[in-house]
Amino acid sequence: MNDIRRRLDHQLETAIARLRPLGGTVAVMELPTAFSGPFANEVDGSQVSESREIGFAMRELLVERVKRLVAALDRLDAGEYGTCVECAEAISAARLRAAPEVQTCVRCQDWLERRLMR
Repeated sequence: MNDIRRRLDHQLETAIARLRPLGGTVAVMELPTAFSGPFANEVDGSQVSESREIGFAMRELLVERVKRLVAALDRLDAGEYGTCVECAEAISAARLRAAPEVQTCVRCQDWLERRLMR
């Protein structure tokens, strides 16, 4: 269990470290000034806009990953780590190695994804 905790903690620290430079709302507040001077033409403006959207998407993915990692640590503390939250069966070790924050087995994850697509 200590090895699992260390791995989850490391993954969490890495995600937070990647999230920190994205700056959240600070980056948005600084962008309008970029449209004067060298960014005045339309192409440059659209490139800045695209870059900003990619940054927002990256930030959102990282925030969600941090939430999943924190939830995995909570499940570890509760003695529920590695057990599928849908069917209560064990999640395969290979799946947990690949994505230590998962909370469902492959079968239940497949079922959930198919249900969302309807």
